[in-house]
Amino acid sequence: MAKEAAVDPLDESSRTAVASLSAAPALRIIPPLNFCPVEKQLYRSGQPSLINQSFLEQLNLKTILWLASEEPMEDFLDYCLGNNINIEFVGLINDYSYTNINPWDSLDERTIKKALELICNQDNYPLLVCCGMGRHRTGAVIGCLRRLQGWNLASVSEEYRRFTGARGGRILVELLIESFDVLSVEGDPAKLPEFLR
Repeated sequence: MAKEAAVDPLDESSRTAVASLSAAPALRIIPPLNFCPVEKQLYRSGQPSLINQSFLEQLNLKTILWLASEEPMEDFLDYCLGNNINIEFVGLINDYSYTNINPWDSLDERTIKKALELICNQDNYPLLVCCGMGRHRTGAVIGCLRRLQGWNLASVSEEYRRFTGARGGRILVELLIESFDVLSVEGDPAKLPEFLR
């Protein structure tokens, strides 16, 4: 039986071989928090940061739906502007006639309907749906999309809870998904993405 040659750490050729194997890649591609493909060219995540920009470039995004009630970070806005990505501010409360049971939270049926109508237009693809953490607001919109696709409520709830982490889901969000009127979503049938035809 042949004996394997030992690697001598003092030998220059051994150090060079080990260094070349363990060198970090020049470009790190790191997805945003809670990133996940939803359907072909439709993605979900938390708010991307500077470290995620090389990953986002791989997606060739055309549109980002911002669902949070607060403004996104400035570097995120600069990235979108510099890469010609359209940001739709669906969650910002800028309508003074806006009424909601929870004034701190812009998540309601009207917001979800607007987001789904943008998702139902293939002209907006590739598309990323995101909010601060990619959990509750994003989960509500994706949950209502799944209802629009005909998913059963058990599967919709399981997918929602998968992204909420150890803290768990919010029962009010799950009730909102359950009670959402999928027939209220309007759009041009000719522009529907393939997964909704």
